[in-house]
Amino acid sequence: MSKYIEIIRDSYIGYWNYIKQSIAFEIHWDNYFYGLLFISLLVWCLEIWFPWRKYQPIFRKDFWLDFFYMFFNFFLLNLIVLIALSNTVSQLFMDGLHSLGYSFESLRIIDLDSFPYVLRILLFFVVIDFVQWGTHILLHRYSFLWNFHKVHHSVKEMGFAAHLRYHWMEPVLYNSVKYITVAIIGGFSVKDVAFVHFFNIVIGHLNHANINLDYGVFKYIFNNPKMHIWHHAKELPDDKKNGVNFGITLSIWDFIFKTNYIPHSGKDIVLGFEGDEKFPKNFVDQGLYPLKK
Repeated sequence: MSKYIEIIRDSYIGYWNYIKQSIAFEIHWDNYFYGLLFISLLVWCLEIWFPWRKYQPIFRKDFWLDFFYMFFNFFLLNLIVLIALSNTVSQLFMDGLHSLGYSFESLRIIDLDSFPYVLRILLFFVVIDFVQWGTHILLHRYSFLWNFHKVHHSVKEMGFAAHLRYHWMEPVLYNSVKYITVAIIGGFSVKDVAFVHFFNIVIGHLNHANINLDYGVFKYIFNNPKMHIWHHAKELPDDKKNGVNFGITLSIWDFIFKTNYIPHSGKDIVLGFEGDEKFPKNFVDQGLYPLKK
């Protein structure tokens, strides 16, 4: 038991020091604090310069709520519980494997260490994105998970910061599934993870931004605002009630598995979900909503 208490303690101390070092700019290549600020400012400027919905104000509906969600989910949530929980569960998982006569490395079916750097990054990115696509579908298909995911779909006007409006339970699910995937493919560095993570943030911000952006032929590969707007549509055909366009960074999975749906531009469609007028409007009540349900 003392080992796990030590892991929890070290997790809090380590992540707190990481945040302080990030703000003080003592960390460079994986500085998520200034990285998130830079990406957010850049995409926000694009929204101002090239707005898709020109009538939508710069400080759109719930702008500051989403801005708070960005920093809470990206930093405070990690500090409060996620890093300690992740490290503890990781150790429990490895101890459980050891008790069964296995090791973490024994789960690997692919040795990425032997791959060229670019191929290793590409494979890691594609596999993780596919896993997240499948996890996203689960959030829509099962009512228990959907109650948590409603927080993200309570957005009524799209903007870059809506990307990180989600319930704190979502990263628990996503990270759990990703952890198993990492155990299977392994062989990548912290820098690899940081590179892929920053790229995913850029695409995620763009997907939710009020930008008149057309990727051309690349829309069949990368998710984009004109595709993702339909994922947030309040009204969908009866055969698509469980959702459409589940892609996180890549759109290709939706085209392959026929979950794509873009009947027209979607520029002015109503966003949300059935009954969203009764959904809580503030951060605390949104967090408590699925727990009460």
